[in-house]
Amino acid sequence: MTRLAFKILVFILALSCGTPSKSSFPEKVKKEYKAHTIAFYNVENLFDLENDPNTVYHGSTLKGQSFYTEDVYNAKLKNLSKVIAAIGRDFTGTTPSIVGLAEVENFNVINDLVNQDALIESEYSIVHYDSPDLRGIDVGLIYKKSVFIPTSSNYHRLKLFDIENIFRKTHTRDQLVVSGILEEELVYLIVHHWPSQSAGKRKSTSHRIKAGELNRKIVDSIFTLDPNAKIINMGDFNDDPINPSIKETLFTSGSSKDMKTTDMYNPMEPMFRKGLGTLAWRDSWSLFDQIMVSSELVKKDFSSLRFYQAGIFNPPYLTISYGKFKGYPYRSYSSEGWTGGYSDHFPVFIYLIKEREIPNKKQLP
Repeated sequence: MTRLAFKILVFILALSCGTPSKSSFPEKVKKEYKAHTIAFYNVENLFDLENDPNTVYHGSTLKGQSFYTEDVYNAKLKNLSKVIAAIGRDFTGTTPSIVGLAEVENFNVINDLVNQDALIESEYSIVHYDSPDLRGIDVGLIYKKSVFIPTSSNYHRLKLFDIENIFRKTHTRDQLVVSGILEEELVYLIVHHWPSQSAGKRKSTSHRIKAGELNRKIVDSIFTLDPNAKIINMGDFNDDPINPSIKETLFTSGSSKDMKTTDMYNPMEPMFRKGLGTLAWRDSWSLFDQIMVSSELVKKDFSSLRFYQAGIFNPPYLTISYGKFKGYPYRSYSSEGWTGGYSDHFPVFIYLIKEREIPNKKQLP
């Protein structure tokens, strides 16, 4: 969408939302909208170049293989930064305001990422905590210092139990919670990477339900403090929008109508029902990467910060263009090594918009 198209869209949106007629506005004021892109991206094994002795599986990760060289690392950083810089640009005219990340090893790799040529002028800052994941991968958050001001951040560790309900040492990703000020309003962001299906979907379902229960506990604690909280819940959930870990545990809805105050709207659910996805496996698409928002963000009074639209970012260069995997995400690695690609996941995003009043310079004294 071009900038001109966005201005036209804003005008139409203003009319559809019951905006007063032009004659009812003060003569020296006109209506405009500020738009922000909030994105999430599983960047597929963004490791640094040194083995971490505390990572049990480091020998089976990319760091344990000869092809993960400095040239490969730098090429991957360049590719990922190109993608992040482009998410939402056609709509907002700029890079995303906030991006949640999964499969980053540590603060250093995120710092190298935001200092790539495609992102450095955006001046992103970083929120990151080390987790106990055996592969050495974490979640993180980057944000533009010019538009978002963090007020707090914390992590929540997921405690997993075996079938006898006995606690076992946790080796999975933490859930990251960040609050801050965007467009002079308090928003809450939660970033996840839930336990995978590598051990089999049925066997691992209970782990993701536990992750959902922790996620819901975090959401409820925010609502206790702020009943009208604006919450953005994002991540690689390793389950689809209609699975019990999400629908029944998080109380999500695929429709923004008739929501309870504490419900979460999941705009990825209708996408999934249409057959869309963010990753593919054995000719089947999954939509594990999702962004959900609280009911306060889906109200139609755009004088406050509101959800406008969601999407999957999958331009042609992010997909494989030939062979048996045609149409799949153009991943970074295969069994033969570096492919020159990006990630095995497509990023997802939402747009937040807010009406603002700007003085008309021509009419000012």
